[in-house]
Amino acid sequence: MAVVQSAGADSWAWFRVRCARLVGRGDADAEREALDRLDRTAAVLGAADEGERERVRAVHAVLWQGEFASLLESLAQGERDRLVEQLVQLTKEFGTGDGAHGGAVSGNTFHGPTAVQTGDHNRQDNHFGSGG
Repeated sequence: MAVVQSAGADSWAWFRVRCARLVGRGDADAEREALDRLDRTAAVLGAADEGERERVRAVHAVLWQGEFASLLESLAQGERDRLVEQLVQLTKEFGTGDGAHGGAVSGNTFHGPTAVQTGDHNRQDNHFGSGG
């Protein structure tokens, strides 16, 4: 959620650099790729109209959650612990770690039709199956 909450904010330029450094883990090519993905996320969020904004934010929050989960799984335990600490610090520095915005989806396994909703004061109607 920190990525989508920071995109478009005044602190975005600094946040994206710090985030890309964490994702890149010292690899300049990986850092450039992360910057490109962060820029694409910001562009998509910026282009979304009011009616689509929450859905687009939720999609990109899940995409970045997957990015960070994959990165964490690829690391040895000591490195993983350090990266988690750095990610927590990053969210605190940019004011996105207080949980007030919600939207985090973590540790779930889905088997079959699934609907995920994030944000406050939303409405979601789900219809699964042939009658949906």
